[in-house]
Amino acid sequence: MDYKNIGKDILYLDPNIRFVTIFDTTDGLILFSEHRPGVTNLLTAEQSKHSIQFSVSAWKIRSTLEKKIGKGKFVLAEYERIKRITMPLDKNHLLYITTEIGCDALSLIDKIKKIIDYDK
Repeated sequence: MDYKNIGKDILYLDPNIRFVTIFDTTDGLILFSEHRPGVTNLLTAEQSKHSIQFSVSAWKIRSTLEKKIGKGKFVLAEYERIKRITMPLDKNHLLYITTEIGCDALSLIDKIKKIIDYDK
């Protein structure tokens, strides 16, 4: 899979997207990570790294309940200044996306699902 192109396609899918990262859950590698040009970072690089690690860890913990409640489709967190979406790209890769607060996150998630052929 071409993670760079997928990451860029998602980054420019909606003008409200601030930041996109694709993370490999098996070896911990970041395969793509980019801010939209002109966006002011709210977190330092270290804080961003911790936020991503927290999201990946939380996703792994939720996955332990998969047999009882089903596979996770996405997690949406809304803060005062941003929204954060975490969702699987495939079996071993997660998308981590931050958006402006005014973003229609559910509509964006539907658009992302079409790009990554989610129901495959």
